[in-house]
Amino acid sequence: MLRYLPFLLIIALTIYAFIDCLNTPEEEVKHLPKVVWVIIILLFSIVGPVVWLFAGRQRSAVGGGRSSRTQWIAPDDNPEFLRSLNEDRDKDRDKDRDKDKD
Repeated sequence: MLRYLPFLLIIALTIYAFIDCLNTPEEEVKHLPKVVWVIIILLFSIVGPVVWLFAGRQRSAVGGGRSSRTQWIAPDDNPEFLRSLNEDRDKDRDKDRDKDKD
């Protein structure tokens, strides 16, 4: 079983790099078009995936910096949502005051 381990690792690395390449948006792919990267990964079983992982796409900095993509924000952290709640509350207060005056 141990003699098959290098082959399994090469196959796993190739599959991982292939799927990673397919899931990467076109604007994050560096140096070559995405189709060329897929061909390189599949044709050059060891070198292709390694080159893709190190040079093929833009990687975010270590430390979890914010990505350039828009991310979902929880409602209690979203200032626009909180502002709309305040506006709704103020409108309800104004309606209650108008009812009390009548």
